[in-house]
Amino acid sequence: MRKIYVFNSERLKVSCNPHKNSGRRKMENIQIKEVTFKDIDQLQQIGKQTFTDTFGSQNSPAFMEEYLKKSFSRDKVSEEISDKNSEIYFAEIDKNIVGYLKVNFDQSQTELKDRNALEIERLYVIKKYLGKKIGQALYDKAINIARHKNLQYVWLGVWEENPRAIRFYEKNGFEKFDKHIFDLGGDKQTDILMKKVLN
Repeated sequence: MRKIYVFNSERLKVSCNPHKNSGRRKMENIQIKEVTFKDIDQLQQIGKQTFTDTFGSQNSPAFMEEYLKKSFSRDKVSEEISDKNSEIYFAEIDKNIVGYLKVNFDQSQTELKDRNALEIERLYVIKKYLGKKIGQALYDKAINIARHKNLQYVWLGVWEENPRAIRFYEKNGFEKFDKHIFDLGGDKQTDILMKKVLN
């Protein structure tokens, strides 16, 4: 049975390099740091930058502008940082912010509102740092948070036109279970809902 929901959910980007490098790569020293109010400017900046890099070329500039204005305003970002049922983390390399993660619990989840679940709402990496295991480090952080809280499963939404992201999550044990409508500044698009049951 297919269900369609309309919510303000965030879209995910998987940080995998589309061109695999068969040679040896230098392992980066990735630090994961929780975001606080003093980081609000950096969070706004990386939020806008990574979303634009990821989806800008595939969408109307007008829809993108409307979405970014609403989703990354100072008031909106401040509200997200203060939410006790959400956690936001930066990934840093040499003190440079290169990606970020936002997870939600309980009533702060965009849809299911299940106390036994964690939602990965946002997982983004700056374009030039793709392929350096940063996305995997942020993903692992989300799973570790869910396990630490003894939650039963993790879920997320992925754009139906992002097959690479869908494959990434399937390889990490996620399964499709539904769909919903993602509102990109007035442009209604379909996301695939996926979840992973934790053992």
